[in-house]
Amino acid sequence: MTSSSSRRPAAPSRDRRPGQGARKPGTAAGRQSVHLSPDSLGFALDQAAQAVGAVRAGAALPAALTSVFAALPPDLVPLARGAVQDIAYRTMRRLGLVDWLIKQRVSKAPPPPVANLIACSLALLVDDEADAAYAPFTVVDQAVRAIGARRDLAFAKGLVNAVLRGFLREREAALAAAQANEVARWNYPQWWIDATRTAWPDQWPAILAAGNTHGPLTLRVNARRTTAVEYLKRLQAANIDAVQIGEHAVRLAAPLPVDRIPGFMAGDVSVQDAGAQIAAECLDVRDGMRVLDACAAPGGKSGHLLELADIDLIALESDATRARRIDENFERLGFAQPDPAHPMRSARVVTGDAGDPAAWYDGQPFDRILADVPCSASGIVRRHPDIRWLRRQSDIASLAKEQRRIVDALWALLKPGGELLYVTCSIFPQEGEEAARWFESSRPDAVRLDAPGQLLPTAGGAPGGEADNGAASKAQPDAAPDDAGSTADPSRTADHDGFFYARFQKR
Repeated sequence: MTSSSSRRPAAPSRDRRPGQGARKPGTAAGRQSVHLSPDSLGFALDQAAQAVGAVRAGAALPAALTSVFAALPPDLVPLARGAVQDIAYRTMRRLGLVDWLIKQRVSKAPPPPVANLIACSLALLVDDEADAAYAPFTVVDQAVRAIGARRDLAFAKGLVNAVLRGFLREREAALAAAQANEVARWNYPQWWIDATRTAWPDQWPAILAAGNTHGPLTLRVNARRTTAVEYLKRLQAANIDAVQIGEHAVRLAAPLPVDRIPGFMAGDVSVQDAGAQIAAECLDVRDGMRVLDACAAPGGKSGHLLELADIDLIALESDATRARRIDENFERLGFAQPDPAHPMRSARVVTGDAGDPAAWYDGQPFDRILADVPCSASGIVRRHPDIRWLRRQSDIASLAKEQRRIVDALWALLKPGGELLYVTCSIFPQEGEEAARWFESSRPDAVRLDAPGQLLPTAGGAPGGEADNGAASKAQPDAAPDDAGSTADPSRTADHDGFFYARFQKR
């Protein structure tokens, strides 16, 4: 459940003459960009505003961006992709604030395309000028050009100009006033803020703040190929700064495209959050075990399990399109084909509903089951900032019901003495500790074992936010050696998303 981290957009360029590298007037997707250079800020603002509008209509941001790029001529996409993604992700992280600012300056709500372009522009203007991606006058100029490039919205040029310039004149006072509104201050729906505060009365400000940061690029080192220590040396030789934050986890100081990460394409490393890497390590798989990874897409945890032992693995996924991503990961890691050197290792991708085993189960029980069940994804909002705006408060109860259905069905497939690991990427107790206690109390043959419990999201190397969860034990990432050869305090290097882990053994 990762998303591409936002990149700083390219510098804006001057408008291109009509007909140069843009679609002709009248084409469905290109009408709005005919007078804008595809590598200009105005073009990026226009395209990002379309993606933001799609999210408001219920689409996930990655899907919205895919649709935006698919509507462009292929030769324009590389010029615009980085800036469009950056602006769209910035806007999602600041949507509460920018919407509040718009309401303070417009008596009547503008048409959605106009409001979305203003929102994207304000998302660039709320930063201090010293830290801003663009100079303020450039943002205003390009936003006005962008709205003017669309014939049906050109009437709003004056409104866009007035709102943005008015904000800049009153910037400090406006931002100070916004602090009195919780949605504008924290950039989450009010119900999300309230639920987080109720669940974590001491940590809620840090949790919300962590969700507004950019997640680091963390790699999982393939234990079959090398160690984290050896891979760090490889990075050092390539002049790439990084630090070890787990047994197999290495965090890059700055994100890189995967094709520039040494060994990624060959399967030496994978991109996976440090908190997510705990899953495979916690299951304690050993050679010869039969293992089920339920709800497995995109296959990161499945790949990690196969890196740790020669197991007979079934990666189960209900969505056929997402299941293909598991196949792609297995191919890159070298697990798609049988290996005579590892005769006990096999990996199969199966499409099916984890809560309905009758449709796919072959009757052979499992030694280990990883139940990474569907959830609110509230623990990974720094990578998927659109989630907070797409979720509804009622979703939590519905998801908790679905989680119980799945775990109930999977328990019957486990051998006596086998173990099931329940995982969610959530910060809400209904999907975490409350679910674990329900399962323990409703299953007399279930023994709860030590596990990390609730891992609250951390950012910027802050100490880990593990919570006390009864039988759950506090799990810290393995320590990494520092330059002097001593062991570093893992709490100083922890930087992970929010997860919940509970482990059960079958009597």
